[in-house]
Amino acid sequence: MFFIKHRIDLRAPHNQALFILLLVNFIQLSFALPLPLHFYHHSYVDPATPTFCTWWTFFEFTLYVTSEYLMATISVQRHMLIFHGHILRIPWMRNVLHNLPLLLCLIYPVTFYFFAIILYSCDGTQWDYTSNLCGFADCYLLFNKVLGTFDWAFNNGLPMVVNALANLALIMRVVRQKRRFQQALTWRQQRRMTVQLLAISSLYIIAWTPCLTVGLVQILGYPTFLAQIQTDFFLDLIYVVCLFLPWVYLSLLPELTKWIKELFHYQQERNLVAPIRTTQFQTRP
Repeated sequence: MFFIKHRIDLRAPHNQALFILLLVNFIQLSFALPLPLHFYHHSYVDPATPTFCTWWTFFEFTLYVTSEYLMATISVQRHMLIFHGHILRIPWMRNVLHNLPLLLCLIYPVTFYFFAIILYSCDGTQWDYTSNLCGFADCYLLFNKVLGTFDWAFNNGLPMVVNALANLALIMRVVRQKRRFQQALTWRQQRRMTVQLLAISSLYIIAWTPCLTVGLVQILGYPTFLAQIQTDFFLDLIYVVCLFLPWVYLSLLPELTKWIKELFHYQQERNLVAPIRTTQFQTRP
């Protein structure tokens, strides 16, 4: 109801991108997360077929990378929104610098993994039905080292590096501008957008850093480095993002907080104004 009522506010650039990220997260919570939960409940993949494992990993990897790329793009675009917001008032600039990158974040992961997972097929005997996500045993990861390394570096590592550097640079720019101009109103607006971005970005960095660090060591020549811990713990830590992202995002949305307060205030007023029924007893003289 809140999003329907405030759909005009959601069209603002700083809300639009985060709302798309929230929609991707909703798909993860609704359709992707139940699959590993089902696996951990039964301790085996069901149905245990190559087709199921192929489409499961395609669906999971696509959502992972879409979410990462959206977060990295939002982190870069937040600089433009805070310091050069007037640029996005020009329609073609908004399409090129804001809408097009978000569209590419949605199209690229689907295209890449369609070719890397669906079309790059093998005999199907490599799947491990006793491990989550069928042991992450996609053909391109096992038999194509170049494509597997590219996937790890470009699709997972790069977005996190961009995310971290963009946030670090944003903090430095906001603090420097605050000292230079000392404008209270501008600072409050910048602080709100900065805190919102840092809170969400930190969630991604915390969840992905252990997995990416171990993966880097393995690629550099130690393939068994923390392999079991990586499979049993670090890869599952990624699910923290889709579990906590909605709460972090909504808690930092001032319009939602105001709407909830008004809703409770309205409900309290109804309770106070509600008529009280009285029963009159007539007594005979």
